[in-house]
Amino acid sequence: MAGQKSVHPTKGEFRILKVLWNQGPCTVRQVQEGLRDESGYTTVLKLMQIMLEKALLSRNEKERTHVYTAAVPEVQAKCGLVQDLIEKAFGGSAQELILQALSSRKSSPEELSEIRRMIDTIERKKP
Repeated sequence: MAGQKSVHPTKGEFRILKVLWNQGPCTVRQVQEGLRDESGYTTVLKLMQIMLEKALLSRNEKERTHVYTAAVPEVQAKCGLVQDLIEKAFGGSAQELILQALSSRKSSPEELSEIRRMIDTIERKKP
């Protein structure tokens, strides 16, 4: 199949993937309704066809109405975007990304506590 290379989703494609991750397999109409905005049916269809070519979606053609499924897990898609952002914007430094993220908006005490817990877990896993 053409388009089997690793491709990061665009903002619009990511919105469609979120609908599919949350709702499971959907028709184009169901995705359009799940977007809850003014996106027209043909616009959503075209974008989903592009995503199919990029191997971001898979399609079941057994029924008259095609049903689409996200072909990439949510964690994998997010991880790819973060890795790309770290490389492009922060010169490969995860530390700079985290510092920028924490300084760009106020974090709640609960968020900071969770971040500390995650750092502790990561440190315990290191040899």
